[in-house]
Amino acid sequence: MNLDTPRSENICAEWEKLRGGQLPAPCALSEGWVSIPYVGRYQLQSTRDRDNASAVLELLSQRFDPFGRDSLPGHITASAFILNPRRDAVLLTHHAKLDCWLPLGGHCDGIRDPRFSALRECYEESGLKCIVGLQQDLFDIDIHDIPASGSMPQHTHYDLRFLLQADDSAPLKLTSESKALHWVGLEQLPSYSDRPSVLVLTRKLSI
Repeated sequence: MNLDTPRSENICAEWEKLRGGQLPAPCALSEGWVSIPYVGRYQLQSTRDRDNASAVLELLSQRFDPFGRDSLPGHITASAFILNPRRDAVLLTHHAKLDCWLPLGGHCDGIRDPRFSALRECYEESGLKCIVGLQQDLFDIDIHDIPASGSMPQHTHYDLRFLLQADDSAPLKLTSESKALHWVGLEQLPSYSDRPSVLVLTRKLSI
């Protein structure tokens, strides 16, 4: 999909109606930025950012609801990098099913507000009592395949990711979805994960 070409009005009719028609349909706002329905602005800092934003816009243009967890072959999910107040550590979960360290997040369950869904999942998965946003714009998009499990076939997560902050001295509470929760120093991040989808945090923070 060409991000520089405005889309037809019917694709974003609900989004534009909710926002009073003040936000444009998904297209290039200015050089290096794109508007994504139900989220807002996203900065395109790399070819990966552009490709992933294009894929999300294509998904949102489909006739089925991409926010439900049963939507196949893929659906929107929401997650967040939670930084400490010094912004030198990030909260990661050792995901029980995927057996790897990841930012906190999960399914939108039909709610067309990824920012709300990310915050809800972060509260539920961490036990934290206060989490605040660090920026209004979308921080990152990651697209990855999820292996088949039970009756759910392999499918794709189009993960919309936000930047949040919480007190790293506050108590944490594990859930059944996590083997562990750790505040990981940004310098130690490569020792926890070699996934580009995790390491992208330090790259984007340094820009």
